[in-house]
Amino acid sequence: MKAILSPFFKISLVALMSLCITTTALAQERANDEPRTSPNATVSQTIGTTDITITYGRPAVNDRTIFGDLVPYGEVWRTGANESTALVVSDDVTIEGNKLKAGTYSLYTVPGKDKWTIIINSKLSWGTQYDKSKDILRFTVEPQKADFIERLLFYFEDVTQESATVVLHWDNTKVPFTINAQ
Repeated sequence: MKAILSPFFKISLVALMSLCITTTALAQERANDEPRTSPNATVSQTIGTTDITITYGRPAVNDRTIFGDLVPYGEVWRTGANESTALVVSDDVTIEGNKLKAGTYSLYTVPGKDKWTIIINSKLSWGTQYDKSKDILRFTVEPQKADFIERLLFYFEDVTQESATVVLHWDNTKVPFTINAQ
């Protein structure tokens, strides 16, 4: 019976955690009866039996120069708008070869022209309340030129039973990194 309930429990837990992350901010916005300037989005993918969920705010380009200006090179960015971008993993995984235990994390980045640092941090917060002492892991990846996209978007590519590539895509930049189920 445990094996039958386990996947349902994992999915329910991931959904509940994602809902809790955004409830306070959504309540504030809805209390004003105004839509969010940068609406929230959630994307999920199952890799084998592991559920991965990313919840984030979707800022728009709005005719601005994004990377190197609005989002400066070499500085920690919350990687979205409003509250921290949340990464929830239902089971232990490896991300770009780095082990990560099941749990809820914030995802920050340090953009650069030729490389980006991806930061997995244990503190979820509003805005840029980044705390380096809460970093769980850091790794670097190479950004890629891409077709223009107005609003920040996370999605999954190359999904198999063992792995998937997470893609952060905004403006003319894509930043991919691979998650492997263990």
